[in-house]
Amino acid sequence: MDIPKIFESEYRFCLILWECEPIKSSRLVDICKERLGWKPTTTYTVIKRLAERGVLKNENTVVTSLVSKDQVQAAELNEMVEKTFEGSVPAFIAAFTKNHKISDADIDAVQQMIDRFRKGE
Repeated sequence: MDIPKIFESEYRFCLILWECEPIKSSRLVDICKERLGWKPTTTYTVIKRLAERGVLKNENTVVTSLVSKDQVQAAELNEMVEKTFEGSVPAFIAAFTKNHKISDADIDAVQQMIDRFRKGE
């Protein structure tokens, strides 16, 4: 399944949705006004656009997501690795670690993921 592109302001909206779903659209309007400073029309427009793109559904004024936060993050990361590093995970990791300190615990966690991947888990 292809995950639709979600832009920055839409992602901030989705973070609220994922935290609160299922949620009435009127309640989403209130939360978006409080947290994002949006007008009601902005929230309803974003709900409509994301529904049209298959990111969420709005049935009987109850809004729920159709894609998870993990799915969206993975799709964004895959796109960035493809576009910026020509699909090379080692090049991505090299660039990331060049400017970020990685703790021993993080290194151990990544190694465990690699080991599980090799075993086909």
